[in-house]
Amino acid sequence: MITFTGLGSGLQVSEIVDAIVDSERVPFETRLNRKEGTITTDISAVGALKSALQAVEDSVANLANADRYQLRKSTGNDDFITLASNKNAEVGEYSVKVNALAEKHKLVSAGIDAEEAIGEGTLTLKSGENSFDVAVSDTATLAEIRDAINDSEDNTSIVATIITDNSGQHLVLSSKETGVANAITVTANDVSDGDNADNAGLSRLAYDTGALPTPITNLSESAPAADAQITIDGTIVVTSTTNTFDNVIDGVDISVKKAHDVDDDLSKVTLTEDNNNIEAGLNEFITKYNDLVKLSKDLGKSSEGSVGPLAGDSLLRGVMSKLRQQLSTPFESSTGETLSLSELGVRSDRYGVLSLDKDDLDTFIESDVDGLQNFFVGTDEKPGFAGSIDKLMNFYTEAGGIIDGRVDGKKNQLDKLDDDRTAFALKMESLESRLLAQYNAMDLLVNSLNATSDYVTAQLDNMPGVVRQSNN
Repeated sequence: MITFTGLGSGLQVSEIVDAIVDSERVPFETRLNRKEGTITTDISAVGALKSALQAVEDSVANLANADRYQLRKSTGNDDFITLASNKNAEVGEYSVKVNALAEKHKLVSAGIDAEEAIGEGTLTLKSGENSFDVAVSDTATLAEIRDAINDSEDNTSIVATIITDNSGQHLVLSSKETGVANAITVTANDVSDGDNADNAGLSRLAYDTGALPTPITNLSESAPAADAQITIDGTIVVTSTTNTFDNVIDGVDISVKKAHDVDDDLSKVTLTEDNNNIEAGLNEFITKYNDLVKLSKDLGKSSEGSVGPLAGDSLLRGVMSKLRQQLSTPFESSTGETLSLSELGVRSDRYGVLSLDKDDLDTFIESDVDGLQNFFVGTDEKPGFAGSIDKLMNFYTEAGGIIDGRVDGKKNQLDKLDDDRTAFALKMESLESRLLAQYNAMDLLVNSLNATSDYVTAQLDNMPGVVRQSNN
C-alpha cells in the first residue's frame, strides 16, 4: 500500500501507527520472552539434575557387582612368567620353574627343482583335529602343491611356504598351533610309482612317524612339536599344548615366556586379598553424591537476592529427600544382622556432605568382608544398598521417566509459545495495515476539505460588494 503520510493533515502517520502497534506488541513479546526464559531455564536445570543423578547411579555400578568383591592380587610377573588371577584363587605362595615352552611343528622337504613335476596322487595332511586332502596332478610343481595346501578350504591348521637354496626348492610345512597334539603328518597316495613310502615321486613329501610297520620320515623335522612344561613347588609337573596354563592353580592362569636355565632363580607367585575396589567404589559414590548435593543447593536456593531455578520445586525436594533416606537405611549383612553406611566409616557433616573414614572401612573389611559385600550387593530378591540407589536413580533418569516427561512437557510449552508468537505477528501485521489505511483515508479527507475551504474562500473574495480589508 502506498501512503502519503501527512500530506493533508500534517500528521506523522507512520510514527503514530508504529506507536500504536508497539503499544500492543512490546508488552506481549516481553511476556512471551519472560515465559520462554523461565521454561528454558527449567529445562536446563532439570537436565543438569538428571546428569548428576546419572553420575550417582553410575558410581555405584562396581559396588553392586558381586564379581568385584574379594578379588585376589597376584604378584610374580618376571622374565619367565606372566600371571592373571580371579576371586577363586586362594591366598598363598608358590614357586614356578619353566622347563620348556610350547613349540610349533615344522617339516622341510629335500631340495627339488622348481620346474620338476613332483608326481601324481593325493596328499593327506593332518595337524591336531584338522585333516584335509590335496589332489596333485602329474604336472604339479612344488610351488603348485604349496598353493593347493594354503588355498584348501578344509585347511585350518597348516601353513606351507617354499625356501630356495643351491640344492633347489624346499617345501616347509608349519603347524599353526603349538603342542605335540598338533604335530603334522603327511601321507601320500602315490599314483606315479605306486609306492606310498619310498623317497621318490609324490611320497617324497610323506611324513608319518606313527606309520606301521615302519615310520615314514621323507621330510626332515626342522622344529619338533613340543608341549610347554612347568614344575610347581619343585614337585608337581604340568604340561600344556600352549604357553598358557589355565587355572593350573585354582583361580590363577600362568603364561610362560622363557625357560629357566640351571642357574636362574625360580619364579615366585604370591596371591593376596584385593579389596581395594570397595574403597575406590565408595569414594566414587561419595564424590558424585557430594556433587549432587552442591548442585541441588544451587538449584533450590531461596534467599534474598538469590533464587535458584528450582527453588521450591517438588521434583528436586522429592529426589533429594528419598536419596538422604536411602543413606540412613540399614541393609542385611551376611549374618542376617543389619548394617548401615555410617558403620562403614561414611560420615555426613551438617551440610549433608559425605566423607569416608578409611580406618573404619579397613577394620570392617578385615572382620567381615562377606557382610560388607551383602550390604552393598544384596540378593536378587532383595537388593542391597548399591542396588537400591541404582533403582532409585533409575526411577528418575530412565528414558521416558519422570525427568524426561517433565522436559517433554516444557518443550511442548516452548512450541506453543512459538505458535503464539507467529499468530500474534500476523495479528500485528493486520492491525498495522488497518491503521495505515484509516489514517491515510483521514489524511486524504483532510486534504480534500482543505482544498474545498481554499476554493470557497477564493470565491468569496471575488464576490461583488466585498470590501477587502486594508492592510494599512
